[in-house]
Amino acid sequence: MPKKKPQPPHLKIISHRGASGHRPEHTLASYELGARYGGDFIEVDLVATADGHLIARHEPEIGQTTDVASRPEFADRRRTVTIDGREVTGFFAHDFTLAEIKTLRAVERLPDVRPYNAELNGRYEIPTLEEIVDLADELTRELGRPIGVYPETKHPSYHASLGLDLEPPLIALLRERGLHGPEPRLPVFLQSFEADSLRKLQELEVPLVFLMGTGEQWQRYTTPEGLAEVASFAQAIGPEKSLVIPVTEEGGLGEPTSLVADAHEAGLLVHPYTFRSENHFLPPKLRSGDDPTAYGSFAAEYEAFFAAGVDGVFTDHSRHAFLAREMFLAQA
Repeated sequence: MPKKKPQPPHLKIISHRGASGHRPEHTLASYELGARYGGDFIEVDLVATADGHLIARHEPEIGQTTDVASRPEFADRRRTVTIDGREVTGFFAHDFTLAEIKTLRAVERLPDVRPYNAELNGRYEIPTLEEIVDLADELTRELGRPIGVYPETKHPSYHASLGLDLEPPLIALLRERGLHGPEPRLPVFLQSFEADSLRKLQELEVPLVFLMGTGEQWQRYTTPEGLAEVASFAQAIGPEKSLVIPVTEEGGLGEPTSLVADAHEAGLLVHPYTFRSENHFLPPKLRSGDDPTAYGSFAAEYEAFFAAGVDGVFTDHSRHAFLAREMFLAQA
């Protein structure tokens, strides 16, 4: 009998846009490093090109994450659109064909916080979902453990208004690659901030994650009644992490809310976002000084959330999450 591949611990490390604390986000290099640093899942934001291909970008606006603004041949593509009620000016993936997208190169979205990533500007292509699945397969074989995929439909209603629905090509590709059903070939979670998008993906029979921000539109879902409603169309929630453990007025981590316990009572997993190790992102009391690029006491933050009972974390620094998980599980 073939040797069974080892399964990761129950606490999942979700490499947020890859190892985006170490490489420009949403590049194959970032995804690969996230897995090599201990990540269990490659997390992907999906947007559509003009010809309907799914590519990995943080938003439909690609001016801040590619070199498109410096390319004179595309200068006339700059425009202003309204996305979910907000005016955005820039360059948009849906105004480019995949062939045009492939001529662009990724740049660091947060150069002031991650100047070392900015040194890699121009080195990496913009990947398609197909290429990301291929990479997950390669890494699974090489590392001897399953590397899952965790795609998000990004602004699905907006894409639908353009006639570029994200769900049909996502469903088609996952079916083609055997990433559907109760036992997909690789672990799969699908995520969205929009419940209707998740409902369209239910036919794949894989775990669905309802993302929850801190705005008013999500408040009702944080109650036991709201979580019961979420459980009718999803298997997990992805809350902004302050919904699990708020930051106090003094700048430290407060007491956990009841969200994790309430979600578990509703049968939902909890994967909060986003854990980052730089001082810039940490609560004031966990910072190591005034340098926003330096690492602070990230391990203390992970430990608090693991102790609160979360089932996984979205992280820009997979290695840090991996080491924190190892320490936490060794003490359990």
